[in-house]
Amino acid sequence: MSARGSDVRWAAGLVLLLAAWNDLVVPRLPRRAYVPVNATATAALLAAARARGASWDELGLDPRRLRSGARHGGACAAVVGAGYAVALAVPAVRPLLADARVTGLDRWELAWRVLVRIPVGTVVWEEVAFRGVLPPALHRVLPSRAADAAAAGLFGLWHVAPTLEGLALNGVGTTPARRTGTVAAACLATAGVDVLFTRLRRRSGSLLAPVLLHLAANDLGAVAAAAAGRGGPE
Repeated sequence: MSARGSDVRWAAGLVLLLAAWNDLVVPRLPRRAYVPVNATATAALLAAARARGASWDELGLDPRRLRSGARHGGACAAVVGAGYAVALAVPAVRPLLADARVTGLDRWELAWRVLVRIPVGTVVWEEVAFRGVLPPALHRVLPSRAADAAAAGLFGLWHVAPTLEGLALNGVGTTPARRTGTVAAACLATAGVDVLFTRLRRRSGSLLAPVLLHLAANDLGAVAAAAAGRGGPE
């Protein structure tokens, strides 16, 4: 098998895996399996990439870049935190933060979500897959812009099932037209997020930067949603 053919098969396999994972595989898992299955997938994907010769630097995991990743990611995370604080402080905006997926959780369930489910099951898995392993694989077989566009589009599609779940639980998007429009908007928005996170990863040289930003957005979002849903500060 030629090196080019091997690279194409690896990239295509990654695309198919990630296209199916969040929208077809995860919805069929028991909820308690979400974290261990995604953690196992993270380790397996890293092992496969390393076995194919990907360096730690290509994967964004070079220890020498951790300081840069912490600096860039920490600054972005602080901006996100400030944004949530302002939103919670503005009465007209505060109700918009509420999310039925979080509001009904007790303190222990919220702690599990913030300290385990989101960091391990969502953030680390998605960053390793989309900002660590996928980009070098695509860049070996596609022109730079096409590779970036494919990764962004795939990350957008990754969020179809979670968006539908959120709409159902929050009782919005009750008509097919509204659901379709909301899902399309969510896919476009998260594709844009991929562009931002990828630039942050490249600028910092470390996967830690988008991990910190992603963690701040999701974890602080969950805390803010809990606070907004309960009508008072946590």
